[in-house]
Amino acid sequence: MKVKTNQFGQVEYSPEHIIKFHSGIFGFEQLKNYLLIKIDDDFFYWLNSIDEPEIAFPLVGVRVIDDNYPAEEGHEPFGIVTLNHEPLKTTVNLKAPVFINQTTKTGFQTILDTDKYPIKYFLFKE
Repeated sequence: MKVKTNQFGQVEYSPEHIIKFHSGIFGFEQLKNYLLIKIDDDFFYWLNSIDEPEIAFPLVGVRVIDDNYPAEEGHEPFGIVTLNHEPLKTTVNLKAPVFINQTTKTGFQTILDTDKYPIKYFLFKE
């Protein structure tokens, strides 16, 4: 199977690579099927919609920010990144993480019930 993405051009994948988000991503609830793409040593992962291939979310594994970030059994937590042409203004949403289970190929997004994690955490420091 193939999908033409804006970020990576044409991407070939198998059905077993599809990550299902049964409730979608906040604001994109209608989109249920995604590919998790990581290019070589790139810092970011990309969650690319198969349903609407022009939609892609840059992600960062939040364990690089906080070793004690809340866990969901079997799922790896990611924060959605808001890119900026000025790198020091690039932020990651730690309040509403995306959890992905690579084994079951399922994912979900939730809002953490704590003020410890901000919506806009500056990813890079001077």
